Amino acid sequence: MFTHSNIHKEKGILNLGLIGRKLSHSFSKKYFEEKYGISTYELIELDTIGELPEAVERLDLNGFNVTIPYKCDIIPLLDKIDPSAHEIGAVNTVVRYKKDDNRWGLYGYNTDAPAFRDTLQPHLLPHHRHALILGSGGASRAVAWALGQLGIEYQIVSRSPLSHPATISYDKARELVAGGDYTVIVNTTPVGMYPVCDATPWPWTELIGSQHLCYDLIYNPSPTLFLEQAAGRGAKTIDGLAMLHRQADLALEIWERAYNNN
Repeated sequence: MFTHSNIHKEKGILNLGLIGRKLSHSFSKKYFEEKYGISTYELIELDTIGELPEAVERLDLNGFNVTIPYKCDIIPLLDKIDPSAHEIGAVNTVVRYKKDDNRWGLYGYNTDAPAFRDTLQPHLLPHHRHALILGSGGASRAVAWALGQLGIEYQIVSRSPLSHPATISYDKARELVAGGDYTVIVNTTPVGMYPVCDATPWPWTELIGSQHLCYDLIYNPSPTLFLEQAAGRGAKTIDGLAMLHRQADLALEIWERAYNNN
């Protein structure tokens, strides 16, 4: 059985990668190389999700991660999907497996949700019972699922609430924070990500105080302008690096398990 330790010894066992549109910000390749000695983790930029099958075949991938903007778009291309990922409606980890007819298939999972839950939970205080989720993409769905598991009520905030059912506008979100109940704010958008580091998804800094917990899934830069301003107002802040590492560890466990079963 291949474990983390002997994968380190046997470099090149697994062909892995990250699928996304723009990946210059990503630390994933560095993490897998430095922690696990995996030299076969590649950053794979695709202009459209339709390019995925050719890329998987050409690179002979055993598994891969998925990031913006393909976490939802990839689902129609999958042969199987894990029940929790199906419930979330987003996939960030994929296994390539042999089907019964000996053809290759793709099996989708979501490690973002448990990684977010595991890295948020230690910082929660009794008054952190209501949350705003900034953004309505695949990462937002994972965060919503995790908050639900933790018993935290949430509202998903969208810049286009009329186009995204069950979301609210940013003006409504500002009102909720001003009302005092919504003390957790989670940014799942790319606003503030490298290289456009002088932007923030939450311009109402004056509404944030020491009672707030602000979590930004972005980890490059660290801190983002959003977290820097929130910390300046006394809020507890968390960047996305711990979540990145946790979801990567969970993904590797899935890939190893699938590899051992093939």
